[in-house]
Amino acid sequence: MQSIKIGIITVSDRASNGVYEDLSGKAIINTLNDYLTSNWQDVYKIIPDEQDVIEQTIIDMVDNENCCLVVTTGGTGPAKRDVTPEATEAVCDRMMPGFGELMRAESLKYVPTAILSRQTAGLRGSSLIINLPGKPKSIRECLDAVFPAVPYCIDLMQGPYLECNENVIKPFRPKNK
Repeated sequence: MQSIKIGIITVSDRASNGVYEDLSGKAIINTLNDYLTSNWQDVYKIIPDEQDVIEQTIIDMVDNENCCLVVTTGGTGPAKRDVTPEATEAVCDRMMPGFGELMRAESLKYVPTAILSRQTAGLRGSSLIINLPGKPKSIRECLDAVFPAVPYCIDLMQGPYLECNENVIKPFRPKNK
């Protein structure tokens, strides 16, 4: 059986230049390892905050690597170089604004600056792309909030069936389809 591919993109000038270790991308991988019991493999990249590079990396992961899910971290704030949401919107066929709304609502429980976050989500082909914040703690909080909807979203796009460790995260799939 072929492994399910999930793209992990860390968007950071400093991490891509080796100034510091990428803890955010590793936090996504660790969280997905906690959640998923399906056989999966990561397609992991650390790239600079450059819109064209972000766009090409997402396109490559979806169109060439066949990732059913691409999760980005970083570049979602108000700084001039934070362009991950713009890159995501540029390459998506349709946007899924509920993901960003829920992540901001969840983050507001912890920090008042969550309203500064511009993370979003969208669909390209039969893949879901989700932008997460850059801090490992926030990554887990946001994924805990939105991930219950992710497997069913991928089901609806005729992607692979993601099985989860229901002791950790319980995906929602309607009983009557």
